[in-house]
Amino acid sequence: MSFELDIAIEAPWPDTREWEALAVVAASAVAQVAPELANPRLTASLIFADDAEVRELNREWRGKDKPTNVLSFPMMHRADLLALPADGPPEMLGDMALALETCTREAAEKGVALENHVTHLIVHGLLHLVGHDHEVSPQEARAMEILEIKALALLGIEDPYGDHDEA
Repeated sequence: MSFELDIAIEAPWPDTREWEALAVVAASAVAQVAPELANPRLTASLIFADDAEVRELNREWRGKDKPTNVLSFPMMHRADLLALPADGPPEMLGDMALALETCTREAAEKGVALENHVTHLIVHGLLHLVGHDHEVSPQEARAMEILEIKALALLGIEDPYGDHDEA
């Protein structure tokens, strides 16, 4: 992984080392399918938080008064990211936050391991930070999903969408 990922793990997330290692592995997989992350100047932050904190962030920054599984706050436009030279001072790519209770509930509903669901959400969040947005169009949503599937496949995790065969 070329870029730097600053990780903060707060209670009630258990076993801090396990989540930190999982985040690093997920980020490395994303870097393999999204080469724009190969720039060593890039830094991103990831906070493992609870639903209350993510709800507050979601309300403050997106006007949605509810928790969500992952929030991503890009700090660079995609064009600027793609044009960023490898030499120079560090550049903040953006911030992400994961909500434990929502992630746990969703994993149970999907019948998947919490670790696999969290890995998927980290991949998803990092792709948002590099400028992918599934809310722009169905084509962009599909392109982003395919990148997610490819990154997860590198980690031995099945297609979370279950409907793509061209990935």
